[in-house]
Amino acid sequence: MILIIPTHFWEYIVAATLIVLAPGPSVLFTIARAISWGRSAALASVLGNVLGEFLLTAVVAIGLGPILQRFHPLYLGVQWFGAGYLVYLGADAISKRRAYAGAMNDVSANRPSFITTVKEGFLVGLFNPKSLVFFAAILPQFADRPRGHLTEQLLLMGAAFCLLALFFDGLWGLIAGSIRDWLSTDLKKLERLRLVGGLVMVGLGIFTFLNSLLQG
Repeated sequence: MILIIPTHFWEYIVAATLIVLAPGPSVLFTIARAISWGRSAALASVLGNVLGEFLLTAVVAIGLGPILQRFHPLYLGVQWFGAGYLVYLGADAISKRRAYAGAMNDVSANRPSFITTVKEGFLVGLFNPKSLVFFAAILPQFADRPRGHLTEQLLLMGAAFCLLALFFDGLWGLIAGSIRDWLSTDLKKLERLRLVGGLVMVGLGIFTFLNSLLQG
């Protein structure tokens, strides 16, 4: 791959940072996972998110972005899948909150495996409407067409976005995980926190679905 740095790369970094810092599905999902399972699960979720988002930017780089913009039903389908998956994960967290609270003597009990957590984060990142809009509509605007190698430029900017997300989303996860650990001696509070985390994911999924209807 030829490394071509766009002329407005640093302006792009500023825009990407602002997008990453704005709480969206990935951030709220990471916080919910940190509350439910702690810092390690949150960081695994962030890793999955970043991998999913990089695959998304790779798909946009080879031309799916214009297709999604042109065919609105396909764009809505991607949003609805992501919304449904968030609702499913939130409902799962709510239904299992008591089982986890009752197993605090064994911190590994009922905890999803590393691979499972990364996979769930991957799907949330892949079908993140905020990232989809950013990669499909905003990312190409920073590409330097006269310099050529547009695919390589888009991949470079996508990778930069993912590194920013890895850092800032990971920071969110560490902070939320630390608060969770601080309250972990009170099982009732931990159970309520897991309930809140699940409700956040369900609410986010519903909001994503309703927002897609309003946009449509």
